[in-house]
Amino acid sequence: MSSEHVPFAERYATLSVEELLKLAQTYDTLKDDAQAALRAEFAQRKMEPPLLDGDELVVSQRLLVTLRQYRDLSEAIVARSMLETAGIQVFLRDENLVRLDWQVSNFIGGIRLQVDQANAEEANELLNQPVTATIELDDDAEFDQPHCPHCGSLEITFEGANRGPAIVSLFVLNLPVPPGRETWVCSNCGTRWEDTDDEA
Repeated sequence: MSSEHVPFAERYATLSVEELLKLAQTYDTLKDDAQAALRAEFAQRKMEPPLLDGDELVVSQRLLVTLRQYRDLSEAIVARSMLETAGIQVFLRDENLVRLDWQVSNFIGGIRLQVDQANAEEANELLNQPVTATIELDDDAEFDQPHCPHCGSLEITFEGANRGPAIVSLFVLNLPVPPGRETWVCSNCGTRWEDTDDEA
């Protein structure tokens, strides 16, 4: 496979530190995808992105702490956005790898949300804030958060529809079968339930 067809994240992972630094000198000429992959590779190696000062590159190490691990990229991005809004720099380790193939997330233990050790305590407090039962909207209306029908917990996750049987039926029997109902799962008590029109 030629180097043009190898994803940037995979290509940069094979580079030495010296080669990465040399590549960083051309940062402004790289495409957006390449720039994102290069930043991710520096974060993966716990290196500060280099500061360009003429022809001299300065690199420093930083101590990152893993606060959470997420199976789904969307959850990790929400957590990152919340922390970045509070002014805390966040790194999502293996983000690009999961973007390439989401199934890899299960094998590598999920996407790791990391922050500087100095910000770990504050970030943890923000991530541990309870979910509010209602959200006030602009027009004096309130939105009730969905909750577990068994224990009432707000710590729930939308799993979506189970399309496995439908795909197997289509390929094995050549017979289309509709996917399963959309489901939720409670992190508190483990209850699973189907999404209904009334609940929506």
